[in-house]
Amino acid sequence: MNENNTIIEIFGADVICASCVNAPSSKDTYEWLDAAIQRKYPNQPFEIRYVDIEQPLDNERDQEWAERIHNDEFFYPLVLINNEVIGEGYIQIQPIFSCLEKLGFKPVE
Repeated sequence: MNENNTIIEIFGADVICASCVNAPSSKDTYEWLDAAIQRKYPNQPFEIRYVDIEQPLDNERDQEWAERIHNDEFFYPLVLINNEVIGEGYIQIQPIFSCLEKLGFKPVE
């Protein structure tokens, strides 16, 4: 079992990224990832959080990531796992699963 405190973060906004036509919304991506990870890696602890980059942010770190997205350094949704960028824009599940397995997550057989 994964003993790490794995933190998955999705930075995004209600408006779909202009470069990501036909992609799910950031909030939909958050909900999809949460369900997919729980299904593939049941009973393995992780924290998942959604950060709306269009809302006022109290956390300086979140503000910095939001600013980087607003400055077009990244597309959104932006997915981080333990502060590492895993995907941006049109999110694919396999890189996320690969990262989690490198952190010790074990898939259901």
